[in-house]
Amino acid sequence: MFKTIPGEWRRVPLSALGQRVRRRNTIGNTNVLTISAVHGLVNQREFFNKIVASENLSNYFLLKRGEFAYNKSYSNGYPVGVVRRLKRYQSGILSPLYICFDMSSSDVDERYAEHFFDSQWFIDEINQIAKEGARNHGLLNVGVGDFFDLEFVLPPLPEQRKIAAILSSVDDVIEKTRAQIDKLKDLKTGMMQELLTKGIGHVEFKDSPVGRIPACWEVRKADDISGSIMVGVVIKPTQYYVDQGVPALRSANVRENGLTMDNLKYFSPESNDQLHKSKLRKGDLLTVRTGYPGTTAVVTDEFEGCNCIDVVITRPSAEMDSHFFSLWVNSDQGKGQVLKAQGGLAQQHFNVGDMKNLLVPVPPLEEQRDIFRAVDSVIKKLSTSEKRLAGLNNLKKALMQDLLTGKVRVNVSEKETAVA
Repeated sequence: MFKTIPGEWRRVPLSALGQRVRRRNTIGNTNVLTISAVHGLVNQREFFNKIVASENLSNYFLLKRGEFAYNKSYSNGYPVGVVRRLKRYQSGILSPLYICFDMSSSDVDERYAEHFFDSQWFIDEINQIAKEGARNHGLLNVGVGDFFDLEFVLPPLPEQRKIAAILSSVDDVIEKTRAQIDKLKDLKTGMMQELLTKGIGHVEFKDSPVGRIPACWEVRKADDISGSIMVGVVIKPTQYYVDQGVPALRSANVRENGLTMDNLKYFSPESNDQLHKSKLRKGDLLTVRTGYPGTTAVVTDEFEGCNCIDVVITRPSAEMDSHFFSLWVNSDQGKGQVLKAQGGLAQQHFNVGDMKNLLVPVPPLEEQRDIFRAVDSVIKKLSTSEKRLAGLNNLKKALMQDLLTGKVRVNVSEKETAVA
């Protein structure tokens, strides 16, 4: 597919700018790498908490700092794989299933190359050579020769450097925001662990079926502290979907930090009334049955009167704060019970019976609310940071589309401005 570029820019095959790295691991390097879309080339143990490589590493490619590798498998939103550059370590080894290469030509700025390999232009190029349905070890069938024939767009070197500097400044802010999100997630986990086991201001504790808890707390089954526990619409609802109407919440809309309207489906008001069994009330808990079983969120004002599809609905009794209840189900202790209920099955399900038998610590109602308010202050900060990250990613995507195609030209005589 032909795309226009500025007159002084060039189209060259990737083979004109670099060559394949065939260097084998003859020195016994044990830094086994994997390719992550977000984290780049990273040690397998650091990424997976285990090594998933072959026992014999001598056939692996030995990569040096600054060299590139192409992962031909799906990676976190990249359906045709990703190219990443080794920057964390002086060297590392990578499975021979992946394509390793350098960008040694003096005509290309390597930081520019990093960004171009993430561009829609390059993704479209990969799409044209990828053989759909033909996979080996879960990898797309992209031939080495075809890969090095891919088109690379080459602005003049000063313009490459300026484009790379602008996009890298956005990357720096994205990375700082990710680090902030990671810290907030750790803080949230720590607060939940502390408050859901020790409460607020207690000095006397006791052993219980859910671990050590304050002496004045009870442990009850979810069925005993709920008005009702049932499942939402379980018939195939496709025939009832309309473009606009009453929201029909599905598992995809249930997140630990609340309900999301992403990819929301709708029923007509008439269908919503017809399927009235699962009409929701403010304060109901929605719990995912399959996929990420146990993930729970609270129904808020805007979803009262709506329906839900194939999720567990729990209606807490007056002695339970819905948000505290949800917090417990999403905690490590709650998740542990959910996993135990799976019984090791390959296809995980969390059913009404599992929810009814879930053991829940029950503090006094006001303490439940205080615990949630404390954790919620972190959740709100986390949500703000995640929205900021999404905005930065959208900004970078737009900048890449403009700068890497020449739609918007940069002034190489001016310093780039970092994103605030």
